Order: sequence, then structure tokens, then C-alpha cells
Amino acid sequence: MPSFIKKIPSVFLGLFFSLSISHCATAEQKTVVTNMKSNVQTDYMNGLLKLALSYANTNYAYTSTPEVYSRPRVMESVKSGSISVMWGGTSEEMERDFIPIRIDAYRGLMNHRLFFIRQGDQARFDNIQTLDDLKKIKMGQGRSWQDASILESAGLDVVKATKKPSLYYMLEGGRFDAFPRGANEVWTELTAFPNLALTVEKRLVLIYPLPTYFFVTPKDPELARDIENGLEAAIKDGAFDRYFYGSPEVQEALEKADLPNRRAIRINNPYLPKATPLDRKELWLDLTRQAPIESNNQENGIQNEELPQE
Repeated sequence: MPSFIKKIPSVFLGLFFSLSISHCATAEQKTVVTNMKSNVQTDYMNGLLKLALSYANTNYAYTSTPEVYSRPRVMESVKSGSISVMWGGTSEEMERDFIPIRIDAYRGLMNHRLFFIRQGDQARFDNIQTLDDLKKIKMGQGRSWQDASILESAGLDVVKATKKPSLYYMLEGGRFDAFPRGANEVWTELTAFPNLALTVEKRLVLIYPLPTYFFVTPKDPELARDIENGLEAAIKDGAFDRYFYGSPEVQEALEKADLPNRRAIRINNPYLPKATPLDRKELWLDLTRQAPIESNNQENGIQNEELPQE
């Protein structure tokens, strides 16, 4: 028998093993770990994460921590790699310590802040027209929140608390007069405290750029690339928009907030990283197109009419 015929089985055997190895590599699962659900935003962010990774060649599986971790514990866990990805407002520090995915998960909706106020206080806010007027109002914020520093940099009077739930009780008790929250946060949070005499202020919106990003452990740059590439693909093919506008959280916010009919007061975020893609218009919603605007952003050279809607 000719020697080349004897070699045929070994050639096919090698091809079989090659295809088998390739198939196993494709089918291999990689687990993504996030913090356990703590609020409605967790559902939205986890869903967006899965949408982004659905474009990847890697087969991702998902799990969460056995309990809700505190913010400091989450950050340490992401640094070490025991949690794969977290999310939150960006800063130079966050972008230094983690891998930022510079696409705002809420397309700027979170940067539109409405105020929790005490029931019966609306008339006091009806007289607010400018940033100087707003400086007469005491604001409540979390002690370690980036928002607190942003508000203080604009000259606003800020009262701080260590624990978020304390802020609602402090507001009702008169320790401060307003508690700014994202336009998509106020409605679910209002229902969470039905026994407190609080409501959502009706005619103002405070706007400052603080994008909500995914932050990936520095131990897994491949995961970061897959998330970023997936989000870019979802923006391009329209899946991001369909997911965003299909979210019950977003639908409720856009319906109830009535942002175009609120007076918009803009303040600068001096802590915003220079790499923030404010020039990418497709990443930001125009939510206050018709709203009258008071702004302190002229100081950094950004004119009102050119500013992306954070």
C-alpha cells in the first residue's frame, strides 16, 4: 500500500482533535461577578451588561456576591478581581484604579437631578430662578459621594450623612431643605419611604455632568474590551436605544419628570475626567431642549447651546 494512504487516517485524526479543541475554546464559559442586587438600578445595569456581552465571542455566565456589599468593599473586591465589574459616577480616581467604559449607561439621564423636598415646601422653590437663589437652600448628600464635592464647588450649602437612608429622615426633620437625586431614582425612592412627609419638587432640574460608567477590574482587560465593543455595537445597531427606552425605570422617569418644562440650572463638575466623551453627541440625550437655563458652565468655556445634555 502506498505510504500516503497510510497517512490519511492520522491526518483526519489530527483535524478532528484540532476542531474539538477549537470547539471547546469557543464553548468555554467565563463567569462575570457583580454585587448582589440592592435597588432597581441593579436590574437595569445588569441587563445592559448582558446586552453588551451578548456581542462577544466568549460565552459569559453571570453570578453575584452572596450579600449586598458596601461601596468600599465592592471597590476593594473589583481591585482584587473577586468582583468583575461595578458601576457608578466617574472621577479621576475611579478611572485610575479601574478600567472605565466611557459610555454613559443612562445616556445622561442620571445627571438630571430632581429634589426631594418636604410636603408643603413647594412654594419656597417656586421662587428659585437662578443658581444664586439655589444657594440659599441647604442640600443633603452622602458624605463620600462625588455629588457632594460637585455641589460644594458650585457654592451650594451641603449637609452630609454617612448612610443614605438617614438623608430622608434628616430632610423630613428639617436638617436641610432638598435632597437631589437622579431623575430615574426619585420615583422608586419616594415609594420606599411612604411614611415620610416628602415629595418631589415640581419645577426645577439641577444638571451637572457625572456619567454612570461600568468599571472593570484591572485584572481582566479582555472583559473590559468585550463590554466596550458590545456597547458600541449596540449603539450602532439600535439595541442600546431599544433597551434604554424599554426599561420601566427609564419610562417612569421620562414620563413623570417632565424635564422639558422644568427650569434647568446647570453647574460645572470640576472633577470630570478630561477623557469624558462630551463631544460624542450620540451618547447623550437632549432632555431639556425647551427648558430655560441658568448655568455656571461658562467658566470652563462651554456655552449652553453647545453643551451635550448630560
